Amino acid sequence: MELLFVTVISAMIGFIVRYTVRGREMHGSLLVPAVDVVVTAVVWAALLWLGFAFDGTWIWVFSIAAGLVAALVTALVLPRSRRTHDQAAYAKLAGVR
Repeated sequence: MELLFVTVISAMIGFIVRYTVRGREMHGSLLVPAVDVVVTAVVWAALLWLGFAFDGTWIWVFSIAAGLVAALVTALVLPRSRRTHDQAAYAKLAGVR
């Protein structure tokens, strides 16, 4: 049940990141929250497997922080990379050297 709670919390954080970071027109509306949820769930499961208690503080902190970092990296890096690749593709199609 706690996995459900942590994924819902991370999805909300992912939506907040998506709408507060510039460049959101360069990716889909669910990409950043999805990355946040997946990373949070994987870290949560790994920490449970390593022996953390599901009702402990640190499993929540580490899981949500890892998801937040992944969402921020995705929201910041993807628009720059996409713009670069789009400009290169445009230049190739337009025949510009």
